[in-house]
Amino acid sequence: YIYMSLFLFIVLLVVLILVHEFGHFSVAKFFGIRVDEFGIFFPPRLFAFKRGETEYSFNALRFGGFVKIFGESAKEDGVQTDPRSLVRKPRLVQAAVIVAGVVFNILFAWLALSAGYMHGLPTAAGSAVVGQVEDARTTVLGVLPDSPAAKAGLQAQDVVVAAQTGTAQIQEGATSDELRAFIAAHQEESVLLTVMRGEEEKTFLAKPAEGLVAGQKALGVSLDDVGQLQLPVHLALVQGAVLAYHMTVGTAVGLGGFFYSIVTGTANWGGVAGPIGIAGIGASAVQDGLVATIILMSLISVNLAIINLLPIPGLDGGRLLFIVIEAIIRRPISEKLSLRLTIAGFALLIGLMVVVSFHDIARLVG
Repeated sequence: YIYMSLFLFIVLLVVLILVHEFGHFSVAKFFGIRVDEFGIFFPPRLFAFKRGETEYSFNALRFGGFVKIFGESAKEDGVQTDPRSLVRKPRLVQAAVIVAGVVFNILFAWLALSAGYMHGLPTAAGSAVVGQVEDARTTVLGVLPDSPAAKAGLQAQDVVVAAQTGTAQIQEGATSDELRAFIAAHQEESVLLTVMRGEEEKTFLAKPAEGLVAGQKALGVSLDDVGQLQLPVHLALVQGAVLAYHMTVGTAVGLGGFFYSIVTGTANWGGVAGPIGIAGIGASAVQDGLVATIILMSLISVNLAIINLLPIPGLDGGRLLFIVIEAIIRRPISEKLSLRLTIAGFALLIGLMVVVSFHDIARLVG
């Protein structure tokens, strides 16, 4: 079953990459740029067919896909004279073609989340812009590393159904605010928490500690009232857009902070998942059902969009940077310099992937 879940996750990941490439393809077609090939997976080629001027190929290396747009390379014959070449189009059009993959990935996340809200998604009671969250229960959103809660074994998504100390207890059905107040009022006592983890009831004993929250002892858990939000199509599109926006902003801020920590030498590689880690998380999400899969795939789609916007040669952001520079200096960047920068960019990306994958393997072995 785990192998089938992993296979399904890889299929979904390939779909996300094809969505990205389809963005480049469709916008290039819209502006009348010649598209020579749209490939599913990577060569060697298994079979292909031609419709119009574009060849559609199905290839043997089954990961991702590509689109071959006429005029991406200045060395191609006729690119400087053919009006349907990418390099002959205005730079705003070139930028639109480059950014289209990113836009399509974010659109995919929006539509996927909207579909999730039509089915019903877990939502914090105070975060719904439209509709009404039903059956909200006190839920653990996150656990601080090395906190009393983490050491006791509490996990995100645990639903707290009861809490008690040696001298008091809180009634079942208490809100997250009431539970926080209860813990704050009993900082010197151990707290016995009863939670539902899926269909299984578990109990954990933890004592509040200092240094986690300013001015008081705490267990190290983030709590909120989470229930189901199910919406009709028109409202699901609104709430899906809101969540996609927050997901995009949060991802951009998080990635920005991570790259800054790399530069300053303070990066926490243990909190980053590479290809191996993502595959494991993805397989687990598929096993957990439709809702977990929708949320994870939307998050990966947004991450794919943001990462591709980084101004690193070899990524869409690097190509966009070249277009901006060419617009400023009013002439093309030399092919030799472009090639060198692109190779350097790929080397940087491969280096990052190797480091992250090493930490993935270390976590598995450990």
